Amino acid sequence: MFDTTTPAVVFKLDPNVLHHGGLGVIRSLGRVGVPVYAVHEDSLAPAAHSRYVRGRWLWSPDPEDAEAIRLGLMQLAQRIGRTAVLIPTDDAAAIFLAEHGDPLRMWFQFAQPPHDLPRQLAGKFTMYELCRRLGVPCPRARLIEDWDEALEFADQVGYPLVGKLAAPWLPSGRQVRSTTIVRDEGDLAALYRRCGETVGGLMLQEHIPGGPGYDWFFHGYCDGDSVCCPAFTGVKERSYPAHAGLTSLGRCEGNDPLSRSVATLLEKLSYTGIVDLDFRWDDRDQQYKLLDFNPRLGAQFRLFRDSAGVDVALASYLDLTGQPVPAGQPEVGRRFQVENYDPIAALRYWSRGDIGLREWARSVRRVHERAWFARDDLLPFALMCAWMFCRGVARAKPWRRRTRHPDLAEPQYVPGRNYDSRHLGRR
Repeated sequence: MFDTTTPAVVFKLDPNVLHHGGLGVIRSLGRVGVPVYAVHEDSLAPAAHSRYVRGRWLWSPDPEDAEAIRLGLMQLAQRIGRTAVLIPTDDAAAIFLAEHGDPLRMWFQFAQPPHDLPRQLAGKFTMYELCRRLGVPCPRARLIEDWDEALEFADQVGYPLVGKLAAPWLPSGRQVRSTTIVRDEGDLAALYRRCGETVGGLMLQEHIPGGPGYDWFFHGYCDGDSVCCPAFTGVKERSYPAHAGLTSLGRCEGNDPLSRSVATLLEKLSYTGIVDLDFRWDDRDQQYKLLDFNPRLGAQFRLFRDSAGVDVALASYLDLTGQPVPAGQPEVGRRFQVENYDPIAALRYWSRGDIGLREWARSVRRVHERAWFARDDLLPFALMCAWMFCRGVARAKPWRRRTRHPDLAEPQYVPGRNYDSRHLGRR
């Protein structure tokens, strides 16, 4: 049904070897016949061994070295030998393309949001300030400069609090969770010490009481006119870490008021490209409060697919290659599970009395798609299991696996199992 001759590149800068969002893009586009290339930080990254990867670009550059990233992507473009669609899957990649990507447009096609917008939206406190200016409901927050400010904010809003890294995409924040529930002053002191040297700083945010059905997210794709199509809303049933992390189990649910308000916000911002927003319903004033605005593809995007078979990754590919995006209706009730994290999250929910064993089993049986397991693409799932096993062993006995490519600051191209030399060439 589509013209799939234009290759696509899955682009990431965050060294997270178990990032399942990139694998979702590889499968989504690869299954319809698009030649997919991907940037990976490790030779044994599970997504790098998908049957749908045409070629792997083994590379782990410094996200702040814009010139090195440009040169690496130009080398990849020369390998591919033709213009390709570039899809960022993390904040650092989206920020780089917005701020430094213009020289790459002769080789790649990618969304063009306003130059400074992705950094402003990905930054936790800058997003809060933008929401206040635009009148978008959001929890109260403060960027913490010293310990006295932390205590003062805690006294104002009370415990529990939410602690967030103001710039979680920066390398200095990789040793600290981007979001942490702070239950008392002891937790606050520990988090303050851990974040003391973090570039960008620590933001404290008001905690909104939640419960089943209170956590919502919005995924969509905005074209060059900031018209969002497709647009999806869903409910976060479980997260890892519990109540303060990525979606480990979610379901697609219609929510027209939320969808309309987000569409209006995206038009005000002149936003273009894929977007992922998190909300929580606040019973106290009967409003959806914006918690996070991710100016890129969300890892759980495969939860959402419409009756035309289109998700946000495919919509982006079609629009950027000049093809119409088929109209369809969201598959309401569709469920998505991240199988390496959801059992761990469920244990935490169970320990707090939020879920029982039978309830968890029923929720798992009703899953329509999983992050890693796919009958037509089994190797990524096997490698994910191996990585999780090694991480478990490492907690008992610290160790570090030697990568096959010790210097990944310089990119290295490796053909995938789906290699086809007709798609490679030199400009």
